[in-house]
Amino acid sequence: MSAHAGEAATPAELLRRRVADDPSRPLVTFYDDASGERVELSARTFENWVAKTANFLVDGLAAEPGTRVVLVLPPHWQTAVWLMACWSAGLITEVVDPETVKRGGAEPIRVSDPYIVAAAQEVLDDVVTDETLAGGAEEIVGLSLHALGGPLTDCPPGVTDYAAEVRTYGDRFVPGPEVTPGTPVMTVTKATFTGAELVGAARAAAEKWELDARDRILVDMSFTTLDGVLTGLIAPLASGASVIIQRNFDKATLDRRLTLEHVTVVAGPPGPNDESGSPYRLP
Repeated sequence: MSAHAGEAATPAELLRRRVADDPSRPLVTFYDDASGERVELSARTFENWVAKTANFLVDGLAAEPGTRVVLVLPPHWQTAVWLMACWSAGLITEVVDPETVKRGGAEPIRVSDPYIVAAAQEVLDDVVTDETLAGGAEEIVGLSLHALGGPLTDCPPGVTDYAAEVRTYGDRFVPGPEVTPGTPVMTVTKATFTGAELVGAARAAAEKWELDARDRILVDMSFTTLDGVLTGLIAPLASGASVIIQRNFDKATLDRRLTLEHVTVVAGPPGPNDESGSPYRLP
Protein backbone atom coordinates (compact mmCIF):
# COMPACT_ATOMS: atom_id res chain seq x y z
CA MET A 1 0.00 0.00 0.00
CA SER A 2 1.12 3.56 -0.68
CA ALA A 3 3.20 4.98 2.13
CA HIS A 4 1.05 8.10 2.30
CA ALA A 5 -2.38 6.65 1.59
CA GLY A 6 -3.12 6.19 5.28
CA GLU A 7 -2.90 9.97 5.80
CA ALA A 8 -5.59 10.79 3.26
CA ALA A 9 -9.13 11.44 4.50
CA THR A 10 -10.88 12.20 1.19
CA PRO A 11 -10.72 10.77 -2.35
CA ALA A 12 -9.08 14.01 -3.54
CA GLU A 13 -6.35 13.59 -0.95
CA LEU A 14 -5.79 10.01 -2.10
CA LEU A 15 -5.22 11.33 -5.61
CA ARG A 16 -2.84 14.06 -4.40
CA ARG A 17 -0.82 11.48 -2.48
CA ARG A 18 -0.67 9.28 -5.56
CA VAL A 19 0.60 12.14 -7.71
CA ALA A 20 3.19 13.02 -5.09
CA ASP A 21 4.35 9.40 -4.84
CA ASP A 22 4.48 8.44 -8.51
CA PRO A 23 3.10 11.00 -10.98
CA SER A 24 4.13 9.30 -14.23
CA ARG A 25 3.06 5.70 -13.58
CA PRO A 26 -0.26 4.70 -15.21
CA LEU A 27 -3.26 5.16 -12.93
CA VAL A 28 -6.17 4.50 -15.32
CA THR A 29 -6.12 2.51 -18.57
CA PHE A 30 -9.33 2.32 -20.60
CA TYR A 31 -10.43 -0.17 -23.25
CA ASP A 32 -13.52 -0.05 -25.46
CA ASP A 33 -13.61 -3.36 -27.30
CA ALA A 34 -16.38 -2.18 -29.64
CA SER A 35 -14.25 0.67 -31.03
CA GLY A 36 -10.78 -0.76 -30.40
CA GLU A 37 -9.95 2.28 -28.28
CA ARG A 38 -7.22 2.24 -25.64
CA VAL A 39 -6.40 5.27 -23.48
CA GLU A 40 -3.82 5.39 -20.70
CA LEU A 41 -3.58 8.17 -18.13
CA SER A 42 -0.81 8.70 -15.62
CA ALA A 43 -1.69 9.95 -12.16
CA ARG A 44 -0.58 13.47 -13.18
CA THR A 45 -2.64 13.49 -16.38
CA PHE A 46 -5.67 12.13 -14.55
CA GLU A 47 -5.28 14.82 -11.87
CA ASN A 48 -5.12 17.53 -14.57
CA TRP A 49 -8.38 16.31 -16.08
CA VAL A 50 -9.96 16.21 -12.62
CA ALA A 51 -8.87 19.77 -11.83
CA LYS A 52 -10.11 21.14 -15.16
CA THR A 53 -13.44 19.38 -14.72
CA ALA A 54 -13.85 20.59 -11.13
CA ASN A 55 -13.10 24.17 -12.22
CA PHE A 56 -15.57 23.80 -15.08
CA LEU A 57 -18.26 22.64 -12.65
CA VAL A 58 -17.60 25.34 -10.06
CA ASP A 59 -16.67 28.34 -12.21
CA GLY A 60 -18.52 27.44 -15.39
CA LEU A 61 -21.72 25.88 -14.02
CA ALA A 62 -21.82 27.56 -10.58
CA ALA A 63 -21.92 24.24 -8.74
CA GLU A 64 -21.57 24.49 -4.97
CA PRO A 65 -20.95 21.92 -2.22
CA GLY A 66 -24.10 19.85 -1.92
CA THR A 67 -25.09 20.29 -5.58
CA ARG A 68 -26.24 17.00 -7.07
CA VAL A 69 -24.64 15.75 -10.28
CA VAL A 70 -26.31 12.89 -12.14
CA LEU A 71 -23.88 11.03 -14.40
CA VAL A 72 -25.59 9.15 -17.23
CA LEU A 73 -22.29 7.65 -18.29
CA PRO A 74 -20.93 4.16 -19.06
CA PRO A 75 -17.76 2.68 -17.56
CA HIS A 76 -15.14 5.05 -19.00
CA TRP A 77 -12.05 6.98 -17.94
CA GLN A 78 -14.04 10.22 -18.25
CA THR A 79 -16.64 8.84 -15.83
CA ALA A 80 -13.83 8.29 -13.33
CA VAL A 81 -12.63 11.86 -13.93
CA TRP A 82 -16.11 13.27 -13.35
CA LEU A 83 -16.56 11.29 -10.15
CA MET A 84 -13.28 12.52 -8.71
CA ALA A 85 -13.91 16.11 -9.88
CA CYS A 86 -17.31 16.17 -8.21
CA TRP A 87 -15.98 14.66 -5.01
CA SER A 88 -13.14 17.20 -4.97
CA ALA A 89 -15.68 20.05 -5.12
CA GLY A 90 -18.02 18.54 -2.54
CA LEU A 91 -20.73 17.72 -5.09
CA ILE A 92 -22.99 14.69 -4.61
CA THR A 93 -22.75 12.25 -7.51
CA GLU A 94 -25.23 9.65 -8.65
CA VAL A 95 -24.47 7.35 -11.60
CA VAL A 96 -27.26 6.16 -13.87
CA ASP A 97 -26.75 3.39 -16.42
CA PRO A 98 -27.26 4.83 -19.94
CA GLU A 99 -28.95 1.60 -20.98
CA THR A 100 -31.58 2.19 -18.29
CA VAL A 101 -32.34 5.61 -19.74
CA LYS A 102 -32.58 4.20 -23.26
CA ARG A 103 -35.23 1.79 -21.99
CA GLY A 104 -37.08 4.65 -20.28
CA GLY A 105 -36.48 3.21 -16.83
CA ALA A 106 -34.58 5.98 -15.03
CA GLU A 107 -35.78 6.45 -11.47
CA PRO A 108 -36.89 9.97 -10.49
CA ILE A 109 -34.13 12.15 -9.08
CA ARG A 110 -34.92 14.51 -6.21
CA VAL A 111 -36.90 16.93 -8.37
CA SER A 112 -37.39 19.52 -5.62
CA ASP A 113 -33.66 20.20 -5.71
CA PRO A 114 -32.15 21.24 -9.08
CA TYR A 115 -29.16 19.24 -10.25
CA ILE A 116 -26.64 18.97 -13.07
CA VAL A 117 -26.84 16.12 -15.58
CA ALA A 118 -23.79 14.88 -17.47
CA ALA A 119 -24.70 12.45 -20.25
CA ALA A 120 -22.87 10.49 -22.92
CA GLN A 121 -23.62 11.52 -26.50
CA GLU A 122 -25.10 8.10 -27.28
CA VAL A 123 -27.92 8.75 -24.80
CA LEU A 124 -28.08 12.55 -24.93
CA ASP A 125 -31.26 12.76 -27.02
CA ASP A 126 -32.98 10.36 -24.61
CA VAL A 127 -31.90 12.45 -21.63
CA VAL A 128 -33.04 15.75 -23.14
CA THR A 129 -36.51 14.35 -23.83
CA ASP A 130 -36.78 12.41 -20.56
CA GLU A 131 -38.93 14.45 -18.18
CA THR A 132 -37.57 12.49 -15.23
CA LEU A 133 -33.96 13.46 -15.87
CA ALA A 134 -34.20 16.75 -17.77
CA GLY A 135 -37.20 18.11 -15.87
CA GLY A 136 -35.29 19.06 -12.74
CA ALA A 137 -31.91 19.66 -14.36
CA GLU A 138 -30.37 23.09 -13.97
CA GLU A 139 -27.68 22.24 -16.53
CA ILE A 140 -27.23 19.42 -19.02
CA VAL A 141 -23.68 18.63 -20.16
CA GLY A 142 -22.95 16.35 -23.11
CA LEU A 143 -19.84 14.17 -23.30
CA SER A 144 -18.74 12.87 -26.68
CA LEU A 145 -16.42 10.32 -24.99
CA HIS A 146 -14.29 10.69 -28.12
CA ALA A 147 -10.88 9.05 -27.84
CA LEU A 148 -9.11 12.25 -28.95
CA GLY A 149 -11.29 14.58 -26.89
CA GLY A 150 -13.39 15.76 -29.83
CA PRO A 151 -16.61 17.76 -29.39
CA LEU A 152 -20.14 16.44 -29.72
CA THR A 153 -21.09 15.62 -33.29
CA ASP A 154 -24.49 17.13 -32.58
CA CYS A 155 -25.12 19.40 -29.60
CA PRO A 156 -28.84 19.84 -28.82
CA PRO A 157 -30.08 23.30 -27.80
CA GLY A 158 -29.53 24.03 -24.13
CA VAL A 159 -26.76 21.45 -23.78
CA THR A 160 -23.18 22.39 -22.86
CA ASP A 161 -20.45 20.54 -24.76
CA TYR A 162 -17.96 19.30 -22.16
CA ALA A 163 -15.08 18.71 -24.58
CA ALA A 164 -15.44 22.17 -26.10
CA GLU A 165 -15.47 23.90 -22.70
CA VAL A 166 -13.26 21.98 -20.27
CA ARG A 167 -9.87 22.65 -21.88
CA THR A 168 -10.16 26.38 -21.18
CA TYR A 169 -10.18 25.81 -17.41
CA GLY A 170 -7.14 25.67 -15.14
CA ASP A 171 -5.39 22.43 -14.23
CA ARG A 172 -5.20 23.25 -10.53
CA PHE A 173 -8.27 23.13 -8.32
CA VAL A 174 -8.51 24.23 -4.69
CA PRO A 175 -11.80 23.44 -2.94
CA GLY A 176 -13.38 25.85 -0.49
CA PRO A 177 -13.01 25.34 3.27
CA GLU A 178 -16.59 24.04 3.46
CA VAL A 179 -15.50 20.85 1.67
CA THR A 180 -14.40 18.48 4.45
CA PRO A 181 -14.02 14.71 4.91
CA GLY A 182 -17.58 14.75 6.29
CA THR A 183 -19.07 16.32 3.15
CA PRO A 184 -21.51 13.95 1.36
CA VAL A 185 -20.14 13.11 -2.09
CA MET A 186 -21.99 10.11 -3.52
CA THR A 187 -25.35 8.39 -3.53
CA VAL A 188 -25.13 4.78 -4.66
CA THR A 189 -27.68 1.98 -4.18
CA LYS A 190 -29.82 4.43 -2.17
CA ALA A 191 -27.09 5.13 0.41
CA THR A 192 -25.18 8.41 0.62
CA PHE A 193 -21.46 8.39 1.48
CA THR A 194 -19.17 11.14 2.68
CA GLY A 195 -15.66 11.45 1.29
CA ALA A 196 -14.24 9.92 4.46
CA GLU A 197 -16.67 7.00 4.24
CA LEU A 198 -15.66 6.31 0.63
CA VAL A 199 -12.00 6.33 1.62
CA GLY A 200 -12.74 4.01 4.54
CA ALA A 201 -14.62 1.62 2.29
CA ALA A 202 -11.78 1.75 -0.23
CA ARG A 203 -9.16 0.89 2.39
CA ALA A 204 -11.27 -1.98 3.67
CA ALA A 205 -11.74 -3.29 0.11
CA ALA A 206 -8.05 -2.95 -0.70
CA GLU A 207 -7.19 -4.92 2.44
CA LYS A 208 -9.82 -7.57 1.71
CA TRP A 209 -8.59 -7.99 -1.87
CA GLU A 210 -4.92 -7.70 -0.76
CA LEU A 211 -4.15 -4.91 -3.23
CA ASP A 212 -0.85 -3.07 -3.21
CA ALA A 213 1.19 -0.83 -5.49
CA ARG A 214 2.37 -3.80 -7.58
CA ASP A 215 -1.16 -4.67 -8.69
CA ARG A 216 -2.98 -3.94 -11.93
CA ILE A 217 -6.69 -4.63 -11.59
CA LEU A 218 -8.85 -5.23 -14.65
CA VAL A 219 -12.46 -4.14 -14.03
CA ASP A 220 -15.60 -4.85 -16.05
CA MET A 221 -18.17 -3.37 -13.65
CA SER A 222 -20.57 -0.44 -13.68
CA PHE A 223 -20.03 2.68 -11.57
CA THR A 224 -23.72 2.39 -10.56
CA THR A 225 -22.75 0.05 -7.70
CA LEU A 226 -20.49 0.59 -4.71
CA ASP A 227 -18.30 -2.36 -5.71
CA GLY A 228 -17.95 -0.83 -9.18
CA VAL A 229 -16.85 2.50 -7.69
CA LEU A 230 -14.42 0.80 -5.31
CA THR A 231 -12.81 -1.52 -7.84
CA GLY A 232 -12.89 1.00 -10.70
CA LEU A 233 -11.29 3.93 -8.89
CA ILE A 234 -11.05 4.29 -5.12
CA ALA A 235 -9.49 1.01 -3.99
CA PRO A 236 -6.70 1.28 -6.61
CA LEU A 237 -6.00 4.82 -5.36
CA ALA A 238 -6.01 3.74 -1.71
CA SER A 239 -3.64 0.84 -2.36
CA GLY A 240 -1.31 2.37 -4.95
CA ALA A 241 -2.53 -0.07 -7.61
CA SER A 242 -3.53 0.88 -11.15
CA VAL A 243 -6.83 0.06 -12.85
CA ILE A 244 -7.89 -1.07 -16.33
CA ILE A 245 -11.51 -0.05 -17.04
CA GLN A 246 -13.34 -2.16 -19.63
CA ARG A 247 -16.26 -1.17 -21.82
CA ASN A 248 -18.10 -3.42 -24.27
CA PHE A 249 -15.87 -6.19 -22.97
CA ASP A 250 -15.05 -8.91 -25.48
CA LYS A 251 -14.20 -11.96 -23.38
CA ALA A 252 -12.28 -13.41 -26.33
CA THR A 253 -9.62 -10.77 -25.62
CA LEU A 254 -9.27 -11.63 -21.93
CA ASP A 255 -6.26 -13.95 -21.95
CA ARG A 256 -4.28 -11.72 -24.29
CA ARG A 257 -5.14 -8.58 -22.32
CA LEU A 258 -4.17 -10.16 -19.02
CA THR A 259 -0.73 -10.81 -20.47
CA LEU A 260 -0.25 -7.52 -22.32
CA GLU A 261 -1.37 -5.38 -19.38
CA HIS A 262 0.36 -7.45 -16.67
CA VAL A 263 -2.96 -7.87 -14.86
CA THR A 264 -2.81 -9.34 -11.35
CA VAL A 265 -6.44 -8.98 -10.20
CA VAL A 266 -9.70 -9.29 -12.17
CA ALA A 267 -13.10 -7.89 -11.15
CA GLY A 268 -16.29 -8.37 -13.14
CA PRO A 269 -15.67 -11.38 -15.38
CA PRO A 270 -16.56 -14.56 -13.46
CA GLY A 271 -13.64 -16.12 -11.66
CA PRO A 272 -12.57 -19.75 -11.81
CA ASN A 273 -14.49 -20.63 -8.64
CA ASP A 274 -16.99 -17.77 -8.42
CA GLU A 275 -19.66 -16.58 -10.82
CA SER A 276 -20.35 -13.36 -8.90
CA GLY A 277 -17.67 -11.28 -10.56
CA SER A 278 -15.99 -10.53 -7.24
CA PRO A 279 -12.32 -9.55 -7.51
CA TYR A 280 -9.96 -12.51 -7.72
CA ARG A 281 -6.20 -12.72 -7.91
CA LEU A 282 -4.57 -14.46 -10.83
CA PRO A 283 -2.24 -17.35 -10.02
